[in-house]
Amino acid sequence: MSVYVITGVSKGIGFELVKQISEDQKNIVIGLVRDKAATDKKVAAELGNRANVHILHGDLTSHASLTEAAAATNKIVGDRGVDYLIANAASLPHLDAYDPISYLGDKVEELEKVSAELFHTNVIGNIHLFNLFLPLVLKGKVKKVIALTSGHADLDFINDLEVENSALYAASKAAMNVIVAKFNAQYKKDRVLFVSVSPGLVEVGHFANVTPEQMQGLMGFMGKLAAYAPDFKGPTPVDEAIKTLRSTIKEKLSIENGYGGAFTSHLGTKKWL
Repeated sequence: MSVYVITGVSKGIGFELVKQISEDQKNIVIGLVRDKAATDKKVAAELGNRANVHILHGDLTSHASLTEAAAATNKIVGDRGVDYLIANAASLPHLDAYDPISYLGDKVEELEKVSAELFHTNVIGNIHLFNLFLPLVLKGKVKKVIALTSGHADLDFINDLEVENSALYAASKAAMNVIVAKFNAQYKKDRVLFVSVSPGLVEVGHFANVTPEQMQGLMGFMGKLAAYAPDFKGPTPVDEAIKTLRSTIKEKLSIENGYGGAFTSHLGTKKWL
């Protein structure tokens, strides 16, 4: 039996993690979301009455809500603590998702607004999350803190493939990776694994409503991915992606295997696809 706390479980990767992990009734799965009512409804409709699933309100932009979520989690798990803390929730802007950084040159207000939101959510929010839940992680048996990141933050990937798009998102994830490494520097001696893991390119509906102009940028990016990984066939179905991710987290990622503070892929390597 393991206790999992996962942020951002209302849809996509987060919801699939809850779905797969909670299939084992011995696991306790606690999901943090901004909209608890809507997520409760979705869980009931798609997962049925799983007594081992608990949905709590927890917003990365609200320290107060995360404090309340940590207290509520403590009441649920007690002395068992938390084995896996998975920081999945993130802000993913569309402002520059399909365009080079020069696109932002004359978008002064949008650039500043989106950058502030990204840093607040993806970096500061996770600092609060880690600090508030660490007492519970320290009580757990497994002691793994997994931050979901992106290959977009890899400098070699950017430079070798000349990846121009998603500059702001990539920068926020790179900053988060540094924060994860800093937590590792402090808590490795306590046998807590902090690691940043990219889940790969996962099909969760991000590309459903792109404009014709955005589609051009997307196709250019996909072409570079095809050159990077000749066997690349497109985004991985979310159920398949999560099976791989869970296996890597459980079987490969450990302090003993050298992953403390690391930035790695869903394969446990620097291969992002």
